[in-house]
Amino acid sequence: QVQLVESGGGVVQAGGSLRLSCTGSWSAINNYAVAWFRQVQGREQEFVASIGGGIYYADSVKDRFTISRDKDQYTVYLQMNDLQPDDTAIYSCAADNTMYGSVYYGTARRYRYWGQGTGVTVSS
Repeated sequence: QVQLVESGGGVVQAGGSLRLSCTGSWSAINNYAVAWFRQVQGREQEFVASIGGGIYYADSVKDRFTISRDKDQYTVYLQMNDLQPDDTAIYSCAADNTMYGSVYYGTARRYRYWGQGTGVTVSS
């Protein structure tokens, strides 16, 4: 079992940048697939990016967001550049060892471990 803690959310103007962090409680996360999802109240959860046996992005964030992993820090980062108001959401990271290399990387219900979420607000 692994606990996940996100950080790095905040308020930024359109065109700005933020870096989200998802830190695992122990080194096991280094062998897990880790994904970022986001959700706006009243809407379905949306896949953003994942890493683990491949790196994948939603079309809406490709070329603006970068996911990366620091194994020494047990942390996965989501660098978000050129943020737009439509990026406003609660961002949550999720992890699961069975998802490593899986074609279902964008399916939230397949991830067992979740962080508490961090809010991102982009003002126009």
